[in-house]
Amino acid sequence: MSEHTARRTPHLPGESGVWVFILGDMLMFAAFFIVFMFYRGEDVALYAKSQLTLNQHLGAVNTFLMLSSSWCVAVAVGTARGGRPRGAQGWLLSAMACAVGFVVVKFFEYSEKIAAGFTLTSNDFFMYYYMLTGLHLMHVLLGLGVLSYLWLTLRAPAAASTLRTLESGASFWHMVDILWIVLFALLYLVR
Repeated sequence: MSEHTARRTPHLPGESGVWVFILGDMLMFAAFFIVFMFYRGEDVALYAKSQLTLNQHLGAVNTFLMLSSSWCVAVAVGTARGGRPRGAQGWLLSAMACAVGFVVVKFFEYSEKIAAGFTLTSNDFFMYYYMLTGLHLMHVLLGLGVLSYLWLTLRAPAAASTLRTLESGASFWHMVDILWIVLFALLYLVR
């Protein structure tokens, strides 16, 4: 097989076990999203009124940060495939900076809500808001650990599995990004 043909052969990025984890995680979140929409349909007025208290600007900033971090991770994978691990490290640092920014914005958003008296026990909307965004925040923190591990992996002399490891971590991070996009739409935008 020629090099040109080998490059065009599609492959599943990363390890297959990571994709099993990603699928399971996405199915779990899909179930939460369905439950949220069901109960929203039961009391649209409460959910709509509660939704108006959310800071859409902070939600939009976090969406921008998550999309930017995913873009940086994608560029890091491409840079590593091009044989430039140091350049890939720089892009991973940029992705981690965006992730830290997300965490900081979420902290301010939670603080704003709690100061206004909106807690986990205020009503069903806020129960789901804190549960879903908190679960996502845990994924972001786990993802920061994954990105840090990938950054360290790229420091080591090139190993055969480095690219596959990088692709696995990038796939997880893209899932975290996709989950936020859905959460942002469900919690902040759906009327």
